This record gives sequence, structure tokens and C-alpha cells, in this order.
Amino acid sequence: MTEATARQSTMSHEEWEVRKDLAAAYRLVALYDWEDLVFTHLSARVPGPEHHFLINPYGMLFDEITASSLVKVDRDGEIVDPGATNRVNPAGFTIHSAVHMAREEAGAVLHLHAPDGVAVSAHKDGLLPLSQTAMLCLDHIAFHDYEGVALNLDERERLIRDLGDKNMMLLRNHGTLTVGRDVGEAFTYMYFLMKAAEIQVRTLGQGEPYLPSQQATDTTSEQSKQLGMASKLTWPALLRKLERIGSDYAT
Repeated sequence: MTEATARQSTMSHEEWEVRKDLAAAYRLVALYDWEDLVFTHLSARVPGPEHHFLINPYGMLFDEITASSLVKVDRDGEIVDPGATNRVNPAGFTIHSAVHMAREEAGAVLHLHAPDGVAVSAHKDGLLPLSQTAMLCLDHIAFHDYEGVALNLDERERLIRDLGDKNMMLLRNHGTLTVGRDVGEAFTYMYFLMKAAEIQVRTLGQGEPYLPSQQATDTTSEQSKQLGMASKLTWPALLRKLERIGSDYAT
């Protein structure tokens, strides 16, 4: 019996499926070059009434993460997984536990420090309506001011207040955050946000941009209400991509 098989035998089928999805998200973040060594984090809620969630073991690169290596913690950040020997990032716990505790539907929370996302978070006007991708994001975005490395548990209340019911957040001078009902939805939101940020950085580097009409912006915002539903198509396709390149994320 392999170590992964032994780990899988100790948990429910539902937990193992969430573990595989979250591990896939870590691998995809690495594939899209959005990682920051070991210093950002993605999390997912474990099905069941215990309010446990999964997060990366602190010190592993994202392209090393597997379903069996993820660490299960409770709402206080205490490791509850008897098979885990690695610690978790305390800043990751602060940010992710806040969202999971406040938003019952938050099945997954993704947080990145990717350069384009940080750059847009530091722009005075945040995300601008410079592309269709950006306009699809605008109604989903909240903002949270930087308070230092997220080690202070008191910050959780302010972060949740600022997030409200939005599914994307620009953490000012810090990075990006997305929330989804499951990992696939949270990743799809992050893809749109990061693509919009990349386009903005490139566009502003060319000089003064051309802005669409307010009517076009409003129309696209209205059309964005079901943006999260795109994950029904995008997430299976992304998993197939990982399978084609021979990723061992599901071990």
C-alpha cells in the first residue's frame, strides 16, 4: 500500500475528492506562474459539520503539493489531521479562516501574490474597465487595505467586512483573493481576475488607454452575474490538462 493510498483510506470519499481538486489548483497556480515560493495559500472546506479545512503544508512549493500532503486544520488553526507532520502558514490561517468562518458557502478560498495582481491592487483606481475580462470582474470585486503581514487575528473582522458578499478581492499593496462554492469556481474567478490584471498592466504600459462607453461597461457587468458558472466547463478542462502533462497531484 502506498502512502497516498494509506492516507486516502483514513478519510471519506468526499474529503478525498476535495483534496484532489485543491491539489490540482496548487499545481495550476504553479503552471500559470502565479506562485510566490511557499508564501501564498489556497484552502478548501472539508465536507461535514466539523468546520475543518485544508491548506498547504508550509514549506512545500506549489508544484509539489498532492492530495495526500494537504493539511487539515480547525477554525483555530490547530492541525486535526493525525497523518500531517507539517505546520501551516499562520498568515494563511488568518486570511482563510476568516472567510471560511464568515461565509458558509465558501467552499474554497484562493490567495495569491502574483505580480500583475499586486500591481493592480496598488493602482489608485484598482481594476479598470480596459478589457471585456475586466468588465466581467468589476461587479465581483471588493477591496481591503493593507495592514501588514496578516498575523493579527483582529484583522479577520475587517477583512470580512470589506469582502461582504463579493467573490473577488484586491488586497491593497498585497495581492488577490477569490472565493468560490468549490475549488473550480474559486479558480475560475482567480483566472478571470489575473487575466484582467495582466491585460491592465500591459495596456497602461503603452500609454493612455482607450476606455469603453459606460453603457458597454454596465451591459458587461450585468452579463457577469453568472460568471462563476463558467467553472462547470473550465474546471474539468483544467483537470484534463493536468492529466495530459502527467501531474501526480491526485496522489
